[in-house]
Amino acid sequence: MKRNLLTSIFLPFLLIMIVGIAALYVYPRFFGQPPLPALSKIGMATPDLPDHIGAIPLPAGYERMPAARGSFAEWLQNIRIKKGKTVFLYNGAPKRNQEAQYVVLDIPVSDKDLQQCADAVMRLRAQYLYSQKRFAEIWFSDNSGKKYVCPASVDSTRFERYLEKVYAYCGTISLERQLHKVAGFNNIRPGDVLIKGGSPGHAVIVVDVAVSKTGKKLYMLAQSYMPAQDIHVLKNPSNSRYSPWYEVNTNNSFIFTPEWTFTPNQLKRW
Repeated sequence: MKRNLLTSIFLPFLLIMIVGIAALYVYPRFFGQPPLPALSKIGMATPDLPDHIGAIPLPAGYERMPAARGSFAEWLQNIRIKKGKTVFLYNGAPKRNQEAQYVVLDIPVSDKDLQQCADAVMRLRAQYLYSQKRFAEIWFSDNSGKKYVCPASVDSTRFERYLEKVYAYCGTISLERQLHKVAGFNNIRPGDVLIKGGSPGHAVIVVDVAVSKTGKKLYMLAQSYMPAQDIHVLKNPSNSRYSPWYEVNTNNSFIFTPEWTFTPNQLKRW
């Protein structure tokens, strides 16, 4: 009686173990490993993301700095945001560090390792001027001072080719020289650039600014990085309460972003 009882309990358990071992070792040997789920370049959709920069929530007591119609500030506020929060590299692979971004901007990158940090800043400025048909104002200089001017009335394909040429010859050193110093960090406004020329150097762009009734200011930053990748709005690693906004604090000696540290005197303007 006891033997029959043990057999009735043990045999089903043994059969389950055999089936499990077969699934782990026999199936892959003859049929290969089952495919892993692919990560779409669109990324997993994240619910309740704002659809453009100007819709990113503000901390209580702040309002966005008014943007004139047709201005660079207005254009930046209207940049669309992707539905997913994954930053992808130019080759379609996800960036290793996925902790720097608040949202990802819906801006082309291309399949070449070209649109990195300063390149993303130049892309946004050039794309704004292109949308305004202000072709003569689209120019960037290289380290020797040679200017690369956008041809007049180019179509979108030739415009992308022009930008790739700019990316190849211009960088943080030349862009830092081209931009103008801002007198006082408290005068920050959308379109300004925090930039440190060098190899390596880095550049991020101010995409929005907010002001309180007492005159306190907040600002928002966006970047690309190395290798070329999606342009993204940066989190504030020093203040999760205000993130992705950064406080203008004239007593601060440093501006800590997720992947670079700037100083207030590195603020430049077009």
